[in-house]
Amino acid sequence: MNTAIRQLHARQILDSRGTPTVEVDCILADGSLGRAAVPSGASTGSHEAVELRDNDELHFFGKGVLTAVSNVNNLIAAKIVGMDAKGQREVDSAMIALDGTSNKSRLGANAMLGVSLAVARAAAVSSGLPLFRYIGGMQALRLPVPMMNIINGGVHAGWEGSDFQEYMVVPYGARSVCQAVEWGAEIYHALKSVIKKKGYITAVGDEGGFAPQAGSNRAPLDFIMQAVREAGLEPGNDVGIAIDPASSEFFRHGRYVLRTENRELTSEEMVDYYVTLVSDYPVIVLEDGLSEDDWDGWRMLNANLGDRIELVGDDLFVTSVERIAIGIKNKAANGVLIKPNQAGTLSETVDAVKLAHKKGWGAMVSHRSGETTDSFIADLAVGLDVGHLKTGAPARGERVEKYNQLMRIEESLGKSAIFAGKEGFAIPVGF
Repeated sequence: MNTAIRQLHARQILDSRGTPTVEVDCILADGSLGRAAVPSGASTGSHEAVELRDNDELHFFGKGVLTAVSNVNNLIAAKIVGMDAKGQREVDSAMIALDGTSNKSRLGANAMLGVSLAVARAAAVSSGLPLFRYIGGMQALRLPVPMMNIINGGVHAGWEGSDFQEYMVVPYGARSVCQAVEWGAEIYHALKSVIKKKGYITAVGDEGGFAPQAGSNRAPLDFIMQAVREAGLEPGNDVGIAIDPASSEFFRHGRYVLRTENRELTSEEMVDYYVTLVSDYPVIVLEDGLSEDDWDGWRMLNANLGDRIELVGDDLFVTSVERIAIGIKNKAANGVLIKPNQAGTLSETVDAVKLAHKKGWGAMVSHRSGETTDSFIADLAVGLDVGHLKTGAPARGERVEKYNQLMRIEESLGKSAIFAGKEGFAIPVGF
C-alpha cells in the first residue's frame, strides 16, 4: 500500500512569537512527505482542547513542547504507523482513542493536530493533488474573502491600545482574491500614514496590525474608515469592517470592563453598544462580542443583530461540534470561527464546518496569534468553501504566506476560480 504511513517524526520549532511549537513530518511508503506546524493562541477559550506544554521553567520559561513531541514520536507513532494516510478519519479516531480524554490533555492537541495535518498533506502529495483539492474535491472552486487584522488591541497589543483585540478590513467588493489582497495591502499602507499623522507610533502587534494607543474603541474604526478612503475605495461598498473584541478577556464578575472608556457594562448594555457601532460603521462580522459562557447575552445579541451581520462565536464554540449544537439550539449566533488547534484533528474541524453549513451558519477559518509559515488553513478555507478567512495583517511572513497561498490557488484554478465576495458571509453584504 503506497499510502501507508511509514514514519512519523516530530520536532520542536519556534512560532512567530519566539515560543516553541510542534512540527511533524509524515512519510508514506511511496516516499511522499507531509509536513505540518501547529499554531498557538494568546487569548484562548477555556473550553479549547489542551495545548500540552512542558512547564519546565529552565527551558523557554516553561513553554517547551518536548513532551508533545515525544508523544508523537513514541505513543502516536506506535499506534498509527502502518495505517493508510488516505483514511484520515480512521487515523484521527485512533489518536482520539489513544488519548482517551475529553480535552486531549494526555497526548496534547498540539501533538495530535500536527500529526493529523501532516498525514493529510502527505496523502495529498501521494495523490498528486493540491491540498485544497484533496480536502474539497472537484467542487473546491471558491476563494474566501481575506479578513485582514490591521489594528491590534487587547492582549495582542499588551493592552496598550483599545480594549477590542482585532479590527479587520474586509475587501469583499474586489473581483478576485488577488485584487482583494491588493486592496488590503493598500489600505494597510494608507493606515500607517493615517496613524503616523495623528501622532501615534506605528509599531505592530502579534498579528501584524498597528497598535496605536487610541483613547477609545471607536477611534480605530475611524482610522480605518479614513485609510479606506485614502486608498481610493468606498467603505460599505468596496470594503467592510470586522471586529473581534475577544470580550472574554475583559469580562469581570458579570460585567464588561472597557478600560479605555472607564465603563463597566452589563450584557444588555454591551449589546446596545454593538448595535450603535453597526449602525455607525460598515461592520459585517462581529466575533466574540460577548464572553464565552454568557449564553443569555449571546441570545440577546443574536436577536438584535443576527439578521443584519454575521455573529461569530470563537471562545463560545471552540470549533466543537457539541458546543456549536448547543448554540444552534439556543439561537446564540449565526457563525462559527474555525481553528483546527481548538479541535485537535482535521476530522473534527471538518465536522464543525459541516454542521455550521448544514444549519445555514457562517464558518470562518482562522489563524492564531502565534503562527508559523505553514499555509494549511488557506487550502482548508478553499477546500471547505467557508467564504472568508482571517489570518492577520498583510505583513509578517507567517501572515502573508496564507494570502500568498490563496493567490497561488486562484492562479491554478484559472477561469474556474470564484471569489466569494459579498456572498461569502452568513448574512450577505447588502442583503
